[in-house]
Amino acid sequence: MLAQLLMVLNAALVILNSAVCSVLICLIAIMKLLLPTPKLKAKGTAAANKVMWLWATVNAAILEISNDVEWDVEEIEGLHKDGWYLMISNHLSWTDIVVLCCVFKDRIPMPKFFLKQQLLYVPFIGMACWALDMPFMRRYSREYLLRNPEKRGQDLATTRQSCAKFQHTPTTVVNYVEGTRFTPQKQAKSRAGYEYLLQPKSGGIAYTLAAMGEQFDSIIDVTLAYPNNPDQPFKEMLMGKMSKIVVRVDVLPVDENVTGDYFNDKPFKRDFQRWLVQRWEKKDQQLKDIHRE
Repeated sequence: MLAQLLMVLNAALVILNSAVCSVLICLIAIMKLLLPTPKLKAKGTAAANKVMWLWATVNAAILEISNDVEWDVEEIEGLHKDGWYLMISNHLSWTDIVVLCCVFKDRIPMPKFFLKQQLLYVPFIGMACWALDMPFMRRYSREYLLRNPEKRGQDLATTRQSCAKFQHTPTTVVNYVEGTRFTPQKQAKSRAGYEYLLQPKSGGIAYTLAAMGEQFDSIIDVTLAYPNNPDQPFKEMLMGKMSKIVVRVDVLPVDENVTGDYFNDKPFKRDFQRWLVQRWEKKDQQLKDIHRE
């Protein structure tokens, strides 16, 4: 009963925090539209990012107060708040967004997530994410593109348009490479051969690198795990039952392994996919070690 009451209270606090910060960000966005110069608009973007930092800080406080969490985070070096980064990560639940913001909010620019188009219509959250210039993606299936060839390449155009907004403000672009949250059912259906991961999809990260590759200082490869709460981490975090959060980080160079013409150079495309599979094999082994411990 106590856990259920705590879940209701924490959910209300998270919703209230999100609503208040979303309204503030949207007000800043309206003012930014009225500002006359790019330099002043950049200041508006910085102000919106500070509100997102406040949102992440309040969520971190709710998490810490409600849960007796052991944080197992590796030493993170070589990052700074004035850089541009591409972050890739496995994806387990809504908890991932809270954890990534908590861990990195004072180390690098506030993360900007690639979001599904449907999230644009979520009250408060969708409008705030739009105001923060987060990219909303509408993915097309292979079958749809065969029926509608005029839509081919539209994802890349949308990504370029979104990433163009990040060129003048230090930014961390987050890409969940698997494209969806992990579940045992999806893992069994994917037949990818991983124990704790789904098949990585190279298209999304390739779009981002094609649009901004030369601007990124590094690629941040993050591995997340909730070894004591693997099934419903977000619900159990709200109930005060989250006991351990593990974060492993590899900072990778933006080198010849990831810079090339993914869409027209077939040998590079194969090499890039091989590079990504190797990253996922290492990540799966990390997760095996974490859960074994």
